[in-house]
Amino acid sequence: MSQISITLLRLGFLILLWALVLSAIGVLRSDLYGTRVTSRGKGMNRRKTDARADKMATPSRAATGVRTGGMSPRESTAAHLAVTAGPLKGTTIPLGSAPVMIGRAATCTVVIEDDYCSSRHCRVYPDGGQWMVEDLGSTNGTFLSNQRVDDPVPFHVGDKLSLGATAIELRS
Repeated sequence: MSQISITLLRLGFLILLWALVLSAIGVLRSDLYGTRVTSRGKGMNRRKTDARADKMATPSRAATGVRTGGMSPRESTAAHLAVTAGPLKGTTIPLGSAPVMIGRAATCTVVIEDDYCSSRHCRVYPDGGQWMVEDLGSTNGTFLSNQRVDDPVPFHVGDKLSLGATAIELRS
């Protein structure tokens, strides 16, 4: 091999080594300092919209006996998720037709700053008239009523979802 090819090979390995070191520093930095929380609403306007959504949610339909989409009365009354323990205690998340992503990543619907929560920990989604919980390969696991969630399982009103120090309950 010529001297120039050996020098280029050494330079390539040096660049590869620095890329590895910088990516390791980036991972450590995100673990130490957390993720950036981005604003998703417009302050008071969002709170008013959430309050109106809570008032107009499905419990009024369930009280009148109207059934929607083949759901049983138990599932049709699910209106929101309530955080009962952890850093976001007291927070409620209104449910719609879109899935709710839970984790540390800024792209999640519910952003939890907890060392025991993965960046994309789990998701709650509607399926066939009921709400389901699916663990997304989290490190410390997702627990529904003290049972580990490995596959998607039904999430009923009153069930408690535990991930890290956070507990979330499905409420009507």
